[in-house]
Amino acid sequence: MDRVASLETATRIGFAARGLLYFTIGFLVIRAGRTVSQSGALEYLNTGSGKLAVAAMAIGFVAYGVWRLTEALIDSEGHGSGAGGLAARAGGIASGITHVGLAYAAASLATGIGVRASGDPAERGAAMALTLPGGVAMLWIAAAVLIGTGAYQLLKAVRLGFLRYIDADAARSPAVRWIGRLGYAARGIVFVAMGAFLVQAARRARAAEAGGIDQVLDWFPESLQIIVAAGLSLFGLFSLVEARYRRITDHDVIARLKGLAD
Repeated sequence: MDRVASLETATRIGFAARGLLYFTIGFLVIRAGRTVSQSGALEYLNTGSGKLAVAAMAIGFVAYGVWRLTEALIDSEGHGSGAGGLAARAGGIASGITHVGLAYAAASLATGIGVRASGDPAERGAAMALTLPGGVAMLWIAAAVLIGTGAYQLLKAVRLGFLRYIDADAARSPAVRWIGRLGYAARGIVFVAMGAFLVQAARRARAAEAGGIDQVLDWFPESLQIIVAAGLSLFGLFSLVEARYRRITDHDVIARLKGLAD
């Protein structure tokens, strides 16, 4: 198997891992009334034979994170250098870093190596930023990236922009369209809300004001919490669709990569 095929396989595992993660987050809210962060969802899955799944998810998250970082840095999918393209690529960098972090968390859980961090991941990240020079500015930038990424997700939901990346036959399915649309809308709402939390953290220079997915879901009224949680589960299902039908090695992408290598 050549390197391109190996990358494609590993990245598809990454899409499947992302799908299982988001489905679990939404499922726990709907089924048990329990809100969890992404690392909390991994802990929930990491029981019994689930450890094997979490270990596989670690591999997938590494591949997905590296793929997102590469795509953003060299613009292999042709977003461009305009305002919209730069926003999409900034979101890709944030996603890549996040998924590499999730890979570490999943590997630590699956192997039993490492100490489980206490507290909320978003709050810990904000607290770390505030210990650095220009930490408040970092929080403002992170908030802008999150809000911009959330707005981009919502735009994708409205315009069905997510369909351009999957095989044409799958893109024509009404079920795939609605699963993707509702999933991206829910994810966009969560990202915008997380960005708003970071705005408050930056304004007050208080890490405790930051919040992740679980804090956002807790903040929503119960009815909206259930609706958004259902949407996150649908986003998980759409990620599984992407694991099968995403055009990772599209000929246009390969041509761009070859052009950059020349």
